[in-house]
Amino acid sequence: MSVWSAFLRSLRPRQWSKNLLLFAGVIFARELGDVTHVVRAVLGALVFCLGSGVIYVFNDIADVELDRVHPTKRFRPIAAGQLPVYRAVRMGGGLLVFCLVAAALLGWPFLSGLVFFFLWNMLYTRWLKRVPIVDVTGIGMSFVIRATAGVLVLLPVSPDVRISPWLLLCTFFLSLFLGFCKRRDEYLKVGDGRGMTRPVLRGYTEPMLNALIGISFGLTMMMYGLYTVWPDTVEQFGTRNLTFTIPFVLAGMGRYLYLVYEEDRGGRPHEILLNDLVLQLVLVGWIATAIAIIGT
Repeated sequence: MSVWSAFLRSLRPRQWSKNLLLFAGVIFARELGDVTHVVRAVLGALVFCLGSGVIYVFNDIADVELDRVHPTKRFRPIAAGQLPVYRAVRMGGGLLVFCLVAAALLGWPFLSGLVFFFLWNMLYTRWLKRVPIVDVTGIGMSFVIRATAGVLVLLPVSPDVRISPWLLLCTFFLSLFLGFCKRRDEYLKVGDGRGMTRPVLRGYTEPMLNALIGISFGLTMMMYGLYTVWPDTVEQFGTRNLTFTIPFVLAGMGRYLYLVYEEDRGGRPHEILLNDLVLQLVLVGWIATAIAIIGT
């Protein structure tokens, strides 16, 4: 494997689907029919995809010793020795500079969002991921930053665009739900070696994780339901019919919960959406219904 192939793998392109959140701004601002807005959203998402990859590279550098004793992470290029640490630092640093320059070309608001994203993830890598519950909360904030960046990238051409705080809270609690499901999967599969592979797992128990999953499930549904009926939302879209999208959210989360508890597939949430036909159909149904209600 060449160094460049190893570096590309370290960017974890299969996880870039998380950055689809950057399209929240253009969707809920009802600007899907405007080429300028869509192009800016696409460019912003691409910058965040590369920026996320930079974070993964430096996270793998920081965790290289832990990854080498993990049953699956030991195959990551840096842990496996396919990408030397000094090359990873140089290549990651170069890509970081490229991302910052590209973000600046999209406007200072977007650049500030990307910089905050980098700083937050540095804090996560250094400290947050070592504290139980706080570690998953840190991941949740990364998703909120992504959703906010989807608005920031539109500000230079649409100064009045905004995103509902209820939608941001829904994003936050949904990411907590997915994060606790992943922690549960790791906790059960790693077994007695959990302290060696991810030290924070020592602070969790299975009953605690089950409770946190249930709580975050309920809070996600509550925040989304509040978003659909909130006066600002009704005023923005001129309808209360967004409530008809709630069943799709419930079906999607319920399906995911089934996959976690019955099929033991909670370890790779970014891949479940790519591989599960039922979830894909639910997502298409939600998108189609939302577009039909709010238009473009």
